[in-house]
Amino acid sequence: MPFDFDRVFASRPVILAPMEDVSDAVFRRLCRAHGADVCVTEFVRAENLITDQPRERTKITLDPGETTTAIQIYGSDPEHLAEAAEIAERASPAYIDINCGCWVPRIARHGAGAGWLRNPTAMVEMARMVASRCALPVTVKTRIGWGGEDEMPIVDLARRLEDAGVRALTIHCRTAKMGYSGQADWSWAARAREVVSIPVIVNGDIRTANDAKRALDSTGCAGVMIGRRAMEHPWIFAEARQRLDKKGQRPPPTARERFDLCRDHLTAMAETRGERWGVRAMRRAYPGYLRTIIDAKELIDEINRIPSLAGVLEALERGYEERYAQERCAS
Repeated sequence: MPFDFDRVFASRPVILAPMEDVSDAVFRRLCRAHGADVCVTEFVRAENLITDQPRERTKITLDPGETTTAIQIYGSDPEHLAEAAEIAERASPAYIDINCGCWVPRIARHGAGAGWLRNPTAMVEMARMVASRCALPVTVKTRIGWGGEDEMPIVDLARRLEDAGVRALTIHCRTAKMGYSGQADWSWAARAREVVSIPVIVNGDIRTANDAKRALDSTGCAGVMIGRRAMEHPWIFAEARQRLDKKGQRPPPTARERFDLCRDHLTAMAETRGERWGVRAMRRAYPGYLRTIIDAKELIDEINRIPSLAGVLEALERGYEERYAQERCAS
């Protein structure tokens, strides 16, 4: 079924954020299975896509069932971004998203990502060019400003981006200079939402289902985007969806469910990336999956030293049996 942009964004979607080396095909599939309404790919560098680099081609290759996945592109050159958007369209994503929010210095200092916030006029003209060259909807993900402004530019910028043809705006409610420090100020998303008719998605510090509801209730925004929390707790999507739909609260995942999802994620990563690289890449995910278990650090240290898929799977199962047999005895 084709992606119905207006219908989906009218349904208060809970969206998986684009995260480099995280929101790949495996993780998107996992998050969709756990309630994500929309997913966004890893960042796709415009110049690398134009020159047909294998890694960028992999990033825009969508599974047959990924009708609710958007492709996010980034770069500092408007023409390159427009050309990359045209290439990305051929992969049949739900829509094209432009990254104007990544604060990481190696991206922003070259004018890409949040670097566009240093020159909002140039950012608007870039978005206009990309939107004019795409048949699919074009959206923008950004922050409330570069940093240090007495009056953040996001409110006026939202109005201008809508005029440029942008169909929705996701706002991470921190400045670029803040990175992930301090607290996200959702009130800026509310102020931007008040001056536009396009959907505004609120992002930043949404760590629980209750946060998702508070963010939407306090801002009137069209939906929420969740990033870092999803890395350690993919169940957040189903929990938020149930809370927003007024169906109560889901119980937290059991230890068995955490171990099982960790195992499934690991196995899929090994199948997709190859055993060596899949096992290595999963090491960033273990603290999230296993953080609530007994003696988590001890188990994580053990499995991080194991190079084989079979070895890690065996250690995970043994770790579960040892720890939860102990817990049953203690209780």
